[in-house]
Amino acid sequence: MGRIFVVSGPSGCGKSTLCNRLLKEDPQVRFSVSATTRSPREGEENGVHYFFISRGEFEKLIAEDAFYEHAESFGNCYGTLKSYVDELTGQGYDVLLDIDVQGAEQVRAKNSEAVLIFIMPPSLEELKRRLVERHTESAEQLEKRLARAQAEMDRRDMYDHIIVNDDRERSYGELRDTIESYREKNEDSIEETPVQG
Repeated sequence: MGRIFVVSGPSGCGKSTLCNRLLKEDPQVRFSVSATTRSPREGEENGVHYFFISRGEFEKLIAEDAFYEHAESFGNCYGTLKSYVDELTGQGYDVLLDIDVQGAEQVRAKNSEAVLIFIMPPSLEELKRRLVERHTESAEQLEKRLARAQAEMDRRDMYDHIIVNDDRERSYGELRDTIESYREKNEDSIEETPVQG
């Protein structure tokens, strides 16, 4: 039986880079494909990048408690389908969810076994430097993003593990080792289960 690993962190902390490398190098890890009401962008495939569904369908799934977490962003809904994640963990895969603090809270409420990992930038100053170097935001957008980052970092204590991404190799090793340690715990608990006879 696999586990759910929720990875959160402010934009620019490097969590996508760490997660993408883990997915490439660890065949036992799968990425959770979210459901969304937004239209597909060019090159996006249903079931690969997202499950594209109508708003009516999405609302029906909320009513059926079919999501581990869901949220609305810029007029579109996004959510993690329980059926999809549970099928993967049932096949023995560990499932990676790249979601924000509110989503992590929802997942923990519905699955107490989920492991929450928070990726921290070395400092707010370093995060600002990384975001400025992207040249993708106005000064106002940058300030909003930094305020949100601070609010997210203020809630890091609800996470099981905190990884400071100050060195990419070390941080990646820490993420990989954290997931490995839960696999070892799983194997130990399987071995300790008494055989009924």
